Amino acid sequence: MRLLSVLIALPMLMIPAAQAGDAPLIAGVPVPDPQFLRDFAETNAYRLGHPTSIKLSPDGQRAYFLRSGARDPVQRLYETEIASGRTRELITPAQLLGGAEEQLSVAEKARRERLRLSAKGFTSFQLSPDGQSLVLPLSGKVYALDRTSGRVRALYEGEAAVETPTLSEDGQRLAYVKDHDLYLRELASGVERKLTRGGSETLTHGLAEFVAQEEMGRQQGFWWSPDGRTLAYEEADHSGMERFAIADPAKPEQAPQSFYYPRPGKANAKVRLGLVSSAGGKTTWVRWDAERYPYLLRVEWRKTAPVQVPLTLIVQSRDQREQAILTVTPGGATKTLLVQQDAAWLDPDFSFLRWLPDGSGFLTASEASGRAELELYDAQGGQRQVLIPGEQGFLELAGLTDDGRIYALAAPTPDAVQLLRLSPDGPGYGRSELLRAGPGERELSLARRSGAYVLREWTQDETATVHGADGQPLAVLPSVGESPRTRPGLSFVTVEAEGRRFHAAVLRPRDFDPGKRYPVIDSVYGGPTVSKVTAKALDYLREQWLADHGAIVVRIDNRGTPRRDRAWARAFKDAEGRNGDGLSVILHDQALVLRELAKTIPQMDIARVGIYGWSYGGTSSAAAVLRMPELFKVAVAGAPVTDWLDYDTHYTERYLDLPAANPQGYAKSSLLADAPNLQRPLLLIHGTGDDNVYFSHSLKLADALFKAGKPFEFMPLVNFTHMVADPLVQERLYGRIADFLFTHLGAPQPLLP
Repeated sequence: MRLLSVLIALPMLMIPAAQAGDAPLIAGVPVPDPQFLRDFAETNAYRLGHPTSIKLSPDGQRAYFLRSGARDPVQRLYETEIASGRTRELITPAQLLGGAEEQLSVAEKARRERLRLSAKGFTSFQLSPDGQSLVLPLSGKVYALDRTSGRVRALYEGEAAVETPTLSEDGQRLAYVKDHDLYLRELASGVERKLTRGGSETLTHGLAEFVAQEEMGRQQGFWWSPDGRTLAYEEADHSGMERFAIADPAKPEQAPQSFYYPRPGKANAKVRLGLVSSAGGKTTWVRWDAERYPYLLRVEWRKTAPVQVPLTLIVQSRDQREQAILTVTPGGATKTLLVQQDAAWLDPDFSFLRWLPDGSGFLTASEASGRAELELYDAQGGQRQVLIPGEQGFLELAGLTDDGRIYALAAPTPDAVQLLRLSPDGPGYGRSELLRAGPGERELSLARRSGAYVLREWTQDETATVHGADGQPLAVLPSVGESPRTRPGLSFVTVEAEGRRFHAAVLRPRDFDPGKRYPVIDSVYGGPTVSKVTAKALDYLREQWLADHGAIVVRIDNRGTPRRDRAWARAFKDAEGRNGDGLSVILHDQALVLRELAKTIPQMDIARVGIYGWSYGGTSSAAAVLRMPELFKVAVAGAPVTDWLDYDTHYTERYLDLPAANPQGYAKSSLLADAPNLQRPLLLIHGTGDDNVYFSHSLKLADALFKAGKPFEFMPLVNFTHMVADPLVQERLYGRIADFLFTHLGAPQPLLP
């Protein structure tokens, strides 16, 4: 489950709540700004117009990226020459489509939903190994662009749409999935070869199954060998699974679409991995203990010199407490390199493997010490070396150069993502080198051969800077994105309570009057995988707009959220790794911090607290008014999970176990039995086409509330998914949310002595 949030970035100030700063006034902009929602929606939260999907040429001399217009979501392909800084548009989707409309298959729409991708036009591209041509999927077809001549040739223009087209390591072949089977095309001759047989909607070849895409962070379903002679591919058998149907209620004449969906305790797709020659022929099936490890979490197949590293897998138990790193022989047998365990669960963000270029060892991560660490093992899975210790807050392995330099992201505090580099030092690695620090979010794109890299940063604004291998900045990739008319008045606060340190963000109205008491709005997520309190300025714009209506808006990271130690992240389970009633933890911590903040910010009217959120935040919001009406006086719940028995296996069972093992945890986490307790105004919002948190979640809660005789409001978003991308609907949606909250919270009142 991924958050669809909206925020903003300022330096993180670790200050007492009583010292929270006042919001700045912006001359000439009304409070609240009547133009804000339209601007915010049409610029996609000011994300449009910035370089994305950035790749450097192998020599590091050119940067390629996709970029839309400031208010146009169609992405085009650009090239920047690093030495001169000259940027040119290489090609547009319109040039390839010839004026025709882009056509998206059901599978492609689902893929973009899994990625929370609302862009149009080009959404991905690949560079050939020599950097001379670029491969562009578009509208179910595939094209190659010669960067020098500008000549375009079609690599695939068949009637059936292709999925996940991927170049071989040598750039001579293209593999893709078509009609549920894996195909290969020889680029020199144009010959197409079908590599698998028997593919269907039920039995897919070369596609990642739903939970891999949605919850494991794995989008790929096939992998090229380094020499281009073999492909490993996933076969996913859905025959034992339930199917969920989604109909468009506004178009009853259209047949519903159905999807395989795995609910807790029920059947997942049965996954296995096959090896097939690029020349075609019989598949060799990889053999591991699939009863013990049914999840295929990662597949790694990379070329190294002078040796060739074997195909390597990470497979995982269904309860996610154990996973094994395996190597695969050409005959399909496996050998265990390393087994990792956790009493509660193994975090998929730290479940990866990367081989060193010389094949002498591999990199992975572990939280066994109490906080995430980057580790190096030798090629046999022994001689462990900790490269980034827990106190540095390892987040992500960002890149690995051909000469063995390691780039990593770390966050010693939740607000400041740092860039680190480690260089080979004898048989291991020396101390890490800090390349970039300070408050902000960061992301890296690396040229493996040259060591040049692009650092994207989100602080006050979004930037993308090209750096040489020595870390020196060389060029800034140009943006055409708009800047917001106002900036948030944002204070970061730490709250010490019950022996814990909580992080919160506080936003006040731009016309803040210290002589008034303001209603409070809690902008919540609460669930694992998402930090709401970050130093990414543009993410708080919508909260500032709400505050400008006359409220103090607060964000709080409760226990269970990431970027803290293992114990904090595992708070949804007890010391034995059981229970899993996360809602109790969320509500306790949110209420605790709100009350503590009100003790030091007298302008917070703790008697008038509203709460709103989306996805897990919708669940937290609905639970707040159902279970804590003494504090939370009104709630807006967007796309909430109302009964975890109806969400997917890999996410839900990670925190709640299988239903048979933890029936009480599922019962405590369900909102349906709480319906008779509703005493406060509640607005439910849900897209009828949501294929992540299905519309039935809100429908079941609405039914329970109606039967309990409880008044509430319900706003279906017709045919919208979990991601509401349409600008007009966004504008209307958040206007409605603001109206609902302030209708029940009221206006600021004089602060009585």
